[in-house]
Amino acid sequence: MRPPAGESGTAAGELPSRVRPPGLAEAADALATAAHERRTVLFEGAGTALEWGAPVAETGLVLETSGLDRMISHAPEDWTVGVEAGMPLTRLQEVLAPAGQWLPVEPPTGGDGATLGGLLACGDAGPCRLKYGSLGDLVIGATLVLADGTVARTGGDVIKNVAGYDLVKLMAGSLGAFGLAVRLNLRVHPLPEATATLALPVDDAEGALTAARAVMRSPLEPVAVEWDGQRLLIRFQGTAESVAERGRLAPDVPGLAAARVLGEDAARAAWQRLSRLVRGEDGETVLRAGTHPARLPALLRRLNELTTGGAVEAELVSGVAQGLHTVVLRGGDAAEHAACLTAWRESVYGAGGSVTLRRRREGVDALAAAWGPAPPAVAVLRSLKRQFDPDDLCAPGRFAPWF
Repeated sequence: MRPPAGESGTAAGELPSRVRPPGLAEAADALATAAHERRTVLFEGAGTALEWGAPVAETGLVLETSGLDRMISHAPEDWTVGVEAGMPLTRLQEVLAPAGQWLPVEPPTGGDGATLGGLLACGDAGPCRLKYGSLGDLVIGATLVLADGTVARTGGDVIKNVAGYDLVKLMAGSLGAFGLAVRLNLRVHPLPEATATLALPVDDAEGALTAARAVMRSPLEPVAVEWDGQRLLIRFQGTAESVAERGRLAPDVPGLAAARVLGEDAARAAWQRLSRLVRGEDGETVLRAGTHPARLPALLRRLNELTTGGAVEAELVSGVAQGLHTVVLRGGDAAEHAACLTAWRESVYGAGGSVTLRRRREGVDALAAAWGPAPPAVAVLRSLKRQFDPDDLCAPGRFAPWF
């Protein structure tokens, strides 16, 4: 393909080291050429999750998705929208709002430009995943480009039928290791008329777990239940009347007598603080763990054991109703971060959970593996990698040493 304007030229027929394809055909052409030249490829959207997992080996081509940002279709009456995967989520929400609709996904680390394709590749979502799931749960069809430039569609007219595989699930959480999502057909929802946040003071994991269970058993129907280490934050959405009614009823739920509805500014500040903690900052190490919700108290105790008396400080926040926990390590040196990471991850795996390394202090990679023990399904993952990317061109090393 021909390099977009503004990129350094190369010899005819060769790719530059960075391309920004403006459409599906150009993206497929770029990947086909890269495969022919045996060049490894890294897909880059907003760059908000490039540190997740293991470091990618030397990359021969960076494919930017920012040129793939167009609206393809919108059928408000059918509650569907078709977009290119490089579109930022915030822009899609702006387009949908006049129709009274939204895509019920939040960037897990705040409104920092995350693209739809990036959110799919990360397999993650913000607090409202409790009700709506992640982006992958809202995809009803997709157009993908595989490592060799092959175009594949699922949920629509088929260019290449890859029988037996749900390609959206393959891409969800793949961190770009299996190919590129170029177009997505999505299911949208009514834009809530009102939103409210309850805050329940609770500074211990046992109390947070007990309160979260009470909320989930109640008729309150929350869209988000998160513990920030100080308070349990409970979010409601719906009509103004229903949201106000749930706010009035909440203190009558056993265990929630001290809960209070936050003002709009206080609620925004509470969720923004949680988002900053989940994202982390330079010099910090951030781990994301998934376990059974009941494992939270034991894992927090273990974290405290590992950091008490040392230079490293740890903070844990949790989507306690679902068992999704984020640990932030700060202070100390790389060796101390690596030791805490390794030991706490062993505890999570011992509890039947999993851990993703999302951010690390400089030097940690030389001292600790990015991934823990291989999951039971690793043989299946390796087989899929061989089938869809036999030359290991897409994000090589992202899941090392698993494959």
